[in-house]
Amino acid sequence: MSHHLIDFIDVRYSYPDGSIAVQDLNMKIHHGESVAIVGANGAGKSTMLKLLVGILIAEQGEIRLGDMPVTKKTLNMIRQAVGFTFQDPEDQLFNTSVYNDVAFGPRNYGLEEDEVEKRVLRALKIVGIEHLLHRAPYKLSGGEKRAVSIATVLSMEPNVLAMDEPTAALDPRSRRRLIKLLQGFEHTKLIATHDLDMVLELCSRTIVLKDGRVEYDGPTAEIMKDIQLLEKCGLEQPLIMQGCPICSINK
Repeated sequence: MSHHLIDFIDVRYSYPDGSIAVQDLNMKIHHGESVAIVGANGAGKSTMLKLLVGILIAEQGEIRLGDMPVTKKTLNMIRQAVGFTFQDPEDQLFNTSVYNDVAFGPRNYGLEEDEVEKRVLRALKIVGIEHLLHRAPYKLSGGEKRAVSIATVLSMEPNVLAMDEPTAALDPRSRRRLIKLLQGFEHTKLIATHDLDMVLELCSRTIVLKDGRVEYDGPTAEIMKDIQLLEKCGLEQPLIMQGCPICSINK
Protein backbone atom coordinates (compact mmCIF):
# COMPACT_ATOMS: atom_id res chain seq x y z
CA MET A 1 0.00 0.00 0.00
CA SER A 2 1.28 3.46 -0.90
CA HIS A 3 1.18 5.96 1.97
CA HIS A 4 2.15 9.03 -0.06
CA LEU A 5 -1.28 10.65 -0.06
CA ILE A 6 -4.17 11.15 2.34
CA ASP A 7 -7.27 12.11 0.39
CA PHE A 8 -10.61 13.40 1.72
CA ILE A 9 -13.16 13.44 -1.12
CA ASP A 10 -16.57 15.11 -0.53
CA VAL A 11 -16.69 13.73 3.02
CA ARG A 12 -19.75 14.24 5.19
CA TYR A 13 -20.52 13.01 8.70
CA SER A 14 -23.45 13.79 11.00
CA TYR A 15 -23.81 13.11 14.71
CA PRO A 16 -26.57 10.74 15.92
CA ASP A 17 -28.78 13.75 16.75
CA GLY A 18 -28.66 14.79 13.09
CA SER A 19 -26.34 17.79 13.49
CA ILE A 20 -23.64 18.00 10.83
CA ALA A 21 -20.04 17.54 12.01
CA VAL A 22 -18.23 17.85 8.67
CA GLN A 23 -19.53 18.38 5.15
CA ASP A 24 -18.09 18.83 1.67
CA LEU A 25 -14.67 18.05 3.11
CA ASN A 26 -12.01 17.92 0.40
CA MET A 27 -8.25 17.93 0.93
CA LYS A 28 -5.04 16.16 -0.07
CA ILE A 29 -2.15 15.70 2.35
CA HIS A 30 1.15 14.51 0.93
CA HIS A 31 3.80 12.29 2.46
CA GLY A 32 5.99 14.13 4.97
CA GLU A 33 3.77 17.18 5.34
CA SER A 34 3.15 18.68 8.77
CA VAL A 35 -0.40 20.04 8.72
CA ALA A 36 -2.35 21.84 11.42
CA ILE A 37 -6.13 21.45 11.64
CA VAL A 38 -7.52 24.47 13.48
CA GLY A 39 -10.90 26.02 14.21
CA ALA A 40 -13.25 26.94 17.01
CA ASN A 41 -14.81 24.31 19.27
CA GLY A 42 -17.24 22.25 17.22
CA ALA A 43 -15.63 23.12 13.89
CA GLY A 44 -14.99 19.43 13.10
CA LYS A 45 -11.29 19.01 13.94
CA SER A 46 -11.55 15.91 16.14
CA THR A 47 -14.21 14.42 13.89
CA MET A 48 -11.91 14.73 10.90
CA LEU A 49 -9.11 12.79 12.62
CA LYS A 50 -11.51 10.13 13.90
CA LEU A 51 -12.82 9.65 10.36
CA LEU A 52 -9.26 9.18 9.11
CA VAL A 53 -8.56 6.33 11.55
CA GLY A 54 -12.00 4.76 11.26
CA ILE A 55 -13.28 5.51 14.76
CA LEU A 56 -16.08 7.18 12.82
CA ILE A 57 -17.14 6.14 9.31
CA ALA A 58 -18.12 8.77 6.74
CA GLU A 59 -21.77 8.66 5.69
CA GLN A 60 -20.90 10.23 2.35
CA GLY A 61 -17.76 10.61 0.28
CA GLU A 62 -14.49 8.75 0.63
CA ILE A 63 -11.25 8.89 2.60
CA ARG A 64 -8.19 7.20 1.14
CA LEU A 65 -4.78 6.43 2.56
CA GLY A 66 -2.63 5.91 -0.48
CA ASP A 67 -4.53 3.40 -2.61
CA MET A 68 -6.66 2.10 0.29
CA PRO A 69 -10.10 3.43 1.25
CA VAL A 70 -10.91 3.84 4.94
CA THR A 71 -13.69 1.30 5.52
CA LYS A 72 -14.65 -1.16 8.23
CA LYS A 73 -12.90 -3.88 6.24
CA THR A 74 -9.57 -2.03 6.09
CA LEU A 75 -9.41 -0.74 9.68
CA ASN A 76 -6.62 -3.07 10.82
CA MET A 77 -4.31 -1.92 8.03
CA ILE A 78 -5.32 1.74 8.37
CA ARG A 79 -4.59 1.73 12.11
CA GLN A 80 -1.19 0.16 11.58
CA ALA A 81 -0.35 2.97 9.16
CA VAL A 82 -1.88 5.88 11.11
CA GLY A 83 -0.96 6.44 14.74
CA PHE A 84 -3.70 8.38 16.55
CA THR A 85 -3.37 10.09 19.93
CA PHE A 86 -6.54 11.16 21.73
CA GLN A 87 -7.01 14.58 23.28
CA ASP A 88 -6.99 12.95 26.72
CA PRO A 89 -4.05 10.49 26.95
CA GLU A 90 -5.88 8.52 29.64
CA ASP A 91 -8.25 7.33 26.88
CA GLN A 92 -5.44 5.14 25.52
CA LEU A 93 -3.62 4.13 28.71
CA PHE A 94 -5.29 1.21 30.46
CA ASN A 95 -2.64 -1.35 31.40
CA THR A 96 -0.84 -1.88 34.71
CA SER A 97 2.52 -0.60 33.46
CA VAL A 98 3.94 1.73 30.85
CA TYR A 99 5.68 -1.22 29.20
CA ASN A 100 2.44 -3.12 28.73
CA ASP A 101 0.63 -0.08 27.35
CA VAL A 102 3.34 0.55 24.76
CA ALA A 103 3.52 -3.18 23.96
CA PHE A 104 -0.24 -3.56 23.51
CA GLY A 105 -0.40 -2.58 19.82
CA PRO A 106 2.48 -4.74 18.56
CA ARG A 107 1.23 -7.69 20.61
CA ASN A 108 -2.28 -7.20 19.26
CA TYR A 109 -0.90 -7.59 15.73
CA GLY A 110 0.80 -10.86 16.59
CA LEU A 111 4.45 -9.85 16.66
CA GLU A 112 6.95 -12.09 18.43
CA GLU A 113 7.77 -10.98 21.98
CA ASP A 114 11.40 -10.24 21.08
CA GLU A 115 10.23 -7.83 18.39
CA VAL A 116 7.64 -6.35 20.76
CA GLU A 117 10.35 -5.63 23.33
CA LYS A 118 12.58 -3.99 20.70
CA ARG A 119 9.74 -1.74 19.58
CA VAL A 120 8.76 -0.78 23.12
CA LEU A 121 12.30 0.15 24.13
CA ARG A 122 12.86 2.04 20.88
CA ALA A 123 9.65 4.03 21.29
CA LEU A 124 10.36 4.88 24.92
CA LYS A 125 13.89 6.01 23.99
CA ILE A 126 12.62 8.28 21.20
CA VAL A 127 10.21 9.95 23.60
CA GLY A 128 12.83 10.03 26.37
CA ILE A 129 10.92 8.13 29.03
CA GLU A 130 12.85 4.87 29.40
CA HIS A 131 12.91 5.49 33.17
CA LEU A 132 9.11 5.11 33.29
CA LEU A 133 9.24 1.56 31.90
CA HIS A 134 7.74 -0.17 34.94
CA ARG A 135 5.65 2.70 36.31
CA ALA A 136 1.87 2.49 36.56
CA PRO A 137 0.31 5.00 34.09
CA TYR A 138 -2.16 6.31 36.67
CA LYS A 139 0.77 7.53 38.78
CA LEU A 140 2.26 9.67 36.02
CA SER A 141 2.01 13.42 35.51
CA GLY A 142 0.01 14.87 32.62
CA GLY A 143 3.15 15.43 30.57
CA GLU A 144 4.39 11.91 31.26
CA LYS A 145 1.02 10.43 30.25
CA ARG A 146 1.14 12.40 26.99
CA ALA A 147 4.64 11.07 26.30
CA VAL A 148 3.52 7.49 26.97
CA SER A 149 0.51 7.91 24.67
CA ILE A 150 2.87 8.99 21.89
CA ALA A 151 5.12 6.00 22.59
CA THR A 152 2.14 3.64 22.25
CA VAL A 153 1.70 5.02 18.74
CA LEU A 154 5.39 4.95 17.80
CA SER A 155 5.69 1.29 18.79
CA MET A 156 3.41 0.55 15.83
CA GLU A 157 5.90 2.30 13.51
CA PRO A 158 3.19 4.27 11.67
CA ASN A 159 3.58 6.29 8.50
CA VAL A 160 1.27 9.04 9.75
CA LEU A 161 0.81 10.73 13.13
CA ALA A 162 -2.69 12.10 13.78
CA MET A 163 -2.83 14.04 17.06
CA ASP A 164 -5.82 15.61 18.77
CA GLU A 165 -4.87 18.61 20.96
CA PRO A 166 -1.42 17.22 21.87
CA THR A 167 -0.46 20.18 24.09
CA ALA A 168 -3.75 20.29 26.01
CA ALA A 169 -3.24 20.49 29.80
CA LEU A 170 0.56 20.38 29.53
CA ASP A 171 2.74 22.64 31.68
CA PRO A 172 5.17 24.91 29.76
CA ARG A 173 8.16 22.58 30.15
CA SER A 174 6.23 19.52 28.97
CA ARG A 175 4.79 21.51 26.07
CA ARG A 176 8.25 22.63 24.96
CA ARG A 177 9.58 19.08 25.18
CA LEU A 178 6.68 17.78 23.08
CA ILE A 179 7.23 20.42 20.39
CA LYS A 180 10.92 19.53 20.17
CA LEU A 181 10.01 15.86 19.94
CA LEU A 182 7.56 16.45 17.10
CA GLN A 183 10.04 18.65 15.25
CA GLY A 184 12.32 15.62 15.03
CA PHE A 185 9.72 13.29 13.50
CA GLU A 186 9.81 12.67 9.76
CA HIS A 187 6.28 11.25 9.78
CA THR A 188 3.40 12.89 8.03
CA LYS A 189 1.75 14.84 10.85
CA LEU A 190 -1.85 16.01 11.21
CA ILE A 191 -2.32 18.04 14.36
CA ALA A 192 -5.75 19.25 15.49
CA THR A 193 -5.17 22.04 17.97
CA HIS A 194 -6.08 25.41 19.46
CA ASP A 195 -2.39 26.07 20.16
CA LEU A 196 -1.57 28.40 17.28
CA ASP A 197 1.86 29.26 18.67
CA MET A 198 2.75 25.58 18.38
CA VAL A 199 1.33 25.57 14.84
CA LEU A 200 3.75 28.35 13.86
CA GLU A 201 6.67 26.22 15.03
CA LEU A 202 5.60 22.84 13.66
CA CYS A 203 3.34 23.19 10.65
CA SER A 204 4.09 24.80 7.30
CA ARG A 205 0.48 24.25 6.21
CA THR A 206 -2.72 25.04 8.06
CA ILE A 207 -6.31 23.99 7.34
CA VAL A 208 -8.97 26.10 9.03
CA LEU A 209 -12.36 24.47 9.60
CA LYS A 210 -15.58 26.41 10.18
CA ASP A 211 -18.92 24.70 10.68
CA GLY A 212 -17.47 21.46 9.33
CA ARG A 213 -16.14 22.97 6.10
CA VAL A 214 -12.70 24.04 4.94
CA GLU A 215 -12.51 27.83 5.24
CA TYR A 216 -8.79 28.10 4.44
CA ASP A 217 -6.08 25.72 3.30
CA GLY A 218 -2.63 27.10 2.70
CA PRO A 219 0.63 28.37 4.17
CA THR A 220 0.59 28.81 7.94
CA ALA A 221 2.46 32.11 7.73
CA GLU A 222 -0.30 33.60 5.55
CA ILE A 223 -3.32 32.62 7.65
CA MET A 224 -1.68 33.81 10.85
CA LYS A 225 -1.45 37.32 9.37
CA ASP A 226 -5.14 37.37 8.37
CA ILE A 227 -6.73 38.69 11.55
CA GLN A 228 -10.13 39.14 9.91
CA LEU A 229 -10.34 35.52 8.75
CA LEU A 230 -9.08 34.22 12.09
CA GLU A 231 -11.76 36.18 13.95
CA LYS A 232 -14.42 34.99 11.52
CA CYS A 233 -13.45 31.40 12.42
CA GLY A 234 -13.38 32.01 16.18
CA LEU A 235 -9.58 32.19 16.41
CA GLU A 236 -6.95 34.71 17.48
CA GLN A 237 -3.45 35.34 16.24
CA PRO A 238 -0.72 33.38 18.01
CA LEU A 239 0.40 35.19 21.16
CA ILE A 240 3.90 35.63 19.76
CA MET A 241 2.41 37.76 16.92
CA GLN A 242 0.25 39.92 19.16
CA GLY A 243 3.12 41.99 20.54
CA CYS A 244 4.15 42.55 24.13
CA PRO A 245 1.33 44.00 26.29
CA ILE A 246 3.84 45.50 28.73
CA CYS A 247 5.63 47.34 25.91
CA SER A 248 2.25 48.57 24.59
CA ILE A 249 1.37 50.00 27.99
CA ASN A 250 4.67 51.87 28.17
CA LYS A 251 4.27 53.53 24.77
